[in-house]
Amino acid sequence: MRSTIAYEKKERIAHIEFNRPEVLNAIDFTMMSELPEALREAEGDDDVRVIVISGKGKSFGAGYDLKIDWKNAYGGDGPGNCQAMLKSCVDLELTPWDCAKPTIAMVRGHCLAGSCEIAMMCCITFASENSVFGEPEVRFSTAPPALVMPWIVGLKKARELLYTGDLIGADEALRIGMVNRVFPDDRLEEETFKYARRAAAIEPAALKATKAAINRGAEIAGFRMALQYGIEVGAILDSTPTETNRTFDEITRKEGLRAAIRWRESQFEE
Repeated sequence: MRSTIAYEKKERIAHIEFNRPEVLNAIDFTMMSELPEALREAEGDDDVRVIVISGKGKSFGAGYDLKIDWKNAYGGDGPGNCQAMLKSCVDLELTPWDCAKPTIAMVRGHCLAGSCEIAMMCCITFASENSVFGEPEVRFSTAPPALVMPWIVGLKKARELLYTGDLIGADEALRIGMVNRVFPDDRLEEETFKYARRAAAIEPAALKATKAAINRGAEIAGFRMALQYGIEVGAILDSTPTETNRTFDEITRKEGLRAAIRWRESQFEE
């Protein structure tokens, strides 16, 4: 029985849901093991042709759980330890990409940081009108574990978003190609599964071959090498003390995590 992932199978479709709605489905160590496990189950089930990934409650996911001391969990803030931490995050985020079967992200509410990367790693992303996307890591002197955004939206737009950590709404995400379609919230599930059923009507061999060809083309173009370089650069950044990090940590100790986040976010308000 999984505690952070819900799994349901119906009409040749596996539905995998992040199940930590009380913390906006923030990723913890248990989820890091249970999501790949659920994807492997769906991939190994001959009755499943398509996989839908979503989040219970109001949000797809808020990224990695900031209440966890990630660096200490990997042995401290040395470059090698930070590299191991980032590699484990990238390995997690690649699971929808590496799954042989098509994956569809069904997004509502917050889709931020590592959760946003998981959504972008899915073959297709459908979103509700209330969705918010973004990679705010740079505001905290760190970088996304998986620098997948340039491959999805292009270099110029990725730079614009990643240099400031700005968030965007569903309409802008659709315009730049981060999502495939946007629906009213009350129609999101209906429309997502309507598409999933159409895809599930295709022979499994054809679906797998098409996904493999698309993925392999990106990998020949350097997709995985780019992600690996991102890990190496990110490890250097994560292991380098900055004034922002010191102040953030001090506020966290004195006033709590929410106060520290409010302090940093207030600097980007206009």
